[in-house]
Amino acid sequence: MRIGAAMRAALLGLSMAALALFGSAAAHAEDAAQQLPQLDRGEKVEKISLPAVLEKLTGWTKFGKGKVYILPLKKGQHVRITFSSKSKYAYMAIFDLSSSEDESFFGTDEDDNTADVTVNEDTTWLIKPYYSRVTRRRGLGAPYEILIDPNPPAAQQAPADQQKDQGPMLFPPRSKQGQ
Repeated sequence: MRIGAAMRAALLGLSMAALALFGSAAAHAEDAAQQLPQLDRGEKVEKISLPAVLEKLTGWTKFGKGKVYILPLKKGQHVRITFSSKSKYAYMAIFDLSSSEDESFFGTDEDDNTADVTVNEDTTWLIKPYYSRVTRRRGLGAPYEILIDPNPPAAQQAPADQQKDQGPMLFPPRSKQGQ
């Protein structure tokens, strides 16, 4: 009988460990699902990774059939995301899922059409193209294009800095000739 009691105790211990393991995994999955901003009915989430070269995402903002993109980023990465559409009623919002804020940190309705950001910590962004539903004539949506540039060119130097790098000049500027 001692062997039976030991087997029951081992089985009970294994079942408790499995319950704890699966319970924590389910809780983690619930936390991840709670981080997503509220999606519209019918929207599909598509996970993308930061491309090695310029990547173009295209789609349609049709209500109930749109896509939202999840982009994980590492600390120190610099990325430029540009949104364009033929419709003046199509926009894009970018949410930081690691933040507790419900608001997007970038939106083409208030900001420019280009987000140029260096990431300060590991994070995940949700990129959501949408069609403004407050317009009189909504139609069925609009096509859009999102460009993700993982290596945007550095800001151009000022002309004075460029002249210093060029070396001696054959004809110096007039203000320096008289000296």
